[in-house]
Amino acid sequence: MEGRGMICEWAPQVEILAHKASAVFVSHCGWNSILESLWFGVPILTWPIYAKQQLNASLMVKEFGLALELKLDYRTDSDVVMANEIEKGLKQLMDKDSVVHKKKPKRLRRTKNMDDTELNNKAKLIFIPSPGIGHLSSALEFAKLLINRYNHLSITILCIKLTTTSISDSYIKSDLSSQSQIELVNVPEIEPLPPELLLKAPLYYVLTFLQNLAPHVKETVQSILSSYPNSGSEPAVALVVDFVFASLIDVGRELSIPSYLYMPSNAGFLSLMLSLRNRRMEDVFNDSDPDILIPGISNLVPSMVLPDALLSKDGYVPCHKLAQKFIDTKGIIVNTFMEIEKYAIDALSDGKNPPIYAIGPLINPKSHPNSKLEQTQYDMILRFLDNQETSSVVFLCFGSRGSFSPSQTREIATALQRSGVRFLWAMRSPPNKANDDESALPEGFLEWMEGMGMICEWVPQIEILAHKAVCGFVSHCGWNSILESLWFGVPILTWPIYAEQQLNAFRMVKEFGLALELKLEYRTGSDVVMADEIEKGLKKLMEKDSIVHKKLQEMKDMARNAVLDGGSSFNSIGEFVDSI
Repeated sequence: MEGRGMICEWAPQVEILAHKASAVFVSHCGWNSILESLWFGVPILTWPIYAKQQLNASLMVKEFGLALELKLDYRTDSDVVMANEIEKGLKQLMDKDSVVHKKKPKRLRRTKNMDDTELNNKAKLIFIPSPGIGHLSSALEFAKLLINRYNHLSITILCIKLTTTSISDSYIKSDLSSQSQIELVNVPEIEPLPPELLLKAPLYYVLTFLQNLAPHVKETVQSILSSYPNSGSEPAVALVVDFVFASLIDVGRELSIPSYLYMPSNAGFLSLMLSLRNRRMEDVFNDSDPDILIPGISNLVPSMVLPDALLSKDGYVPCHKLAQKFIDTKGIIVNTFMEIEKYAIDALSDGKNPPIYAIGPLINPKSHPNSKLEQTQYDMILRFLDNQETSSVVFLCFGSRGSFSPSQTREIATALQRSGVRFLWAMRSPPNKANDDESALPEGFLEWMEGMGMICEWVPQIEILAHKAVCGFVSHCGWNSILESLWFGVPILTWPIYAEQQLNAFRMVKEFGLALELKLEYRTGSDVVMADEIEKGLKKLMEKDSIVHKKLQEMKDMARNAVLDGGSSFNSIGEFVDSI
């Protein structure tokens, strides 16, 4: 075939279909591929394989007359299609005088020659993300994914400033620096609430803040709408609102704009939140309650792994109010994927809830930018990993808000010393030889760890998990960290601290069998976890032939396939866009 053709593992489909040399397209008839063939006027020879592709192929051939038939009913386990049948189809497809070739350009010219005003009025999404990094990072990743895949979409992101999230401004600008199609609009700032309220009742603080901010959000959205070009038809507009900001759905309702809820966590946590609608406002959970049945979670859930917010009135009441808003949306977008949470997604798709769009895992290929990580420190971390053997290093990281008391820090250090594992440990305000606090680390620990490990204030988590030297991850079980561990096939030893991390840890160990248990119910203020217990967990984590290691490699493949063309999340994103 030299000089006549190429065989590739992956190809840039859009660029190929757009190229003047491309005459025809033998396709599986995924709907996105069909739309791209129509966009560029390249006729299809149908060869469906799975999902709804057989129906798509039949429509294109029988109803629209816009494709040539090779197969309509082919599936993964069908009989082999013989060479002479394929040859006949290819020759028909290359006949440029065929009815299909003539019919298709006529239909396409109206689309391909649309002016910018018409194109810009097709669909507008206004994202209202929470400025917390754990929520913000995946929301921006979703926005970029939509813009890069769908030419007819434009996105505006409303930037809301909370007193605790000064890093969000620089993060948004850095992450979207190359995305000219995404517009950033600042919502006017308002007088902050008393900081002591944030410490006492964070969710109540946020809801009260949003109540005061809502008129400014409405004015900002109205301003955006008024700036759209006035063409013959109104643009399709929708809000995409972070679940913590669910009260802002009322802004959409007042402006007759549909809202979608964005859930940066998982479908199991969504199930828990939706279950609050069936409880009374005064039914605050207690960590001594009997195990709880939550539709969408296959195991009975111990009350001790419920989020902190649900175990006190100050948190439960705001959560209860938020949950009532969830069903007022046109759909709920969840950063998860069918292969890991089929039970939850099926349970939620019962007709009583808005449509569920599982669109994850949303993985940013680069770690969050951080002013505290200088290039020299970044290089030092990667150099340390490059010098280690394959699958020999344990990574310890507990999120942007995770920190321990000096006594707990000392137990972790002692366990690392006793286990003999090589390690990379992300620690807020780490000690060094110049300021070594004897109460925080065992005596001589910093000298001992030279060559064995590193302690850093901030680390590039994505690059570390992707490194071949890393074998295990001691994690707080934030959902983004869990998805990253699945994406790179690095098993977790669970050590939850706050938010819904206890529930995440419980499900990873008990429901999915994809993590090893150190602690499930640990939270800020819990008793110190002793070195012996940590050491035992570290040794289990390093057992490369464990069932968890093997299951995780299978889930890694499923996670990556979910976002490929034809995968479950790829298709779900298409369904979301179709619904706008």
